[in-house]
Amino acid sequence: MPSEPVPVIVVGVTGSSASAAALSWAADEARRRHARLRVVRVWKQDCHAYYAAPVSLLDRQRREEAARRELAATLHTVLGADPPGSISAEVLEGDAERVLADASAGADLLVLGSASVYLAGRPAGPVIRTCLSHAHCPVVVVGPEAMPAEPALAGQSMPVAATR
Repeated sequence: MPSEPVPVIVVGVTGSSASAAALSWAADEARRRHARLRVVRVWKQDCHAYYAAPVSLLDRQRREEAARRELAATLHTVLGADPPGSISAEVLEGDAERVLADASAGADLLVLGSASVYLAGRPAGPVIRTCLSHAHCPVVVVGPEAMPAEPALAGQSMPVAATR
């Protein structure tokens, strides 16, 4: 007898308090749904580096390693020293909006953090705008009202703006 597929929740993180709130919310939602949590940290070379000189391999490696350290620190801060086994984390290079929209293929939910209340008449940033229009699954944007001064503890409920 075939088993039910395990739901997948993708969350984009940047190291900001908004993405920490999104990660906390997504982890709580993954526990409730018995879903696998896929944490994605996107990095990109500075545009100025392309104009000034060719990007060295060493510079690329340093930037990617910095993104990996930031991801590890965010995971530790938000989820603790022993996160659940149903979490995968990866660092991908590219434009965040495109990488996250592509990462949503096959997912049941894409979770993003926003430092501004864009649903209250303010414009959304390019990552949120692109993901809202190009994601392959529903998108949840965790707003600033969900960002506590200290990272949320596992299981703590947080308000969000559901979209799509």
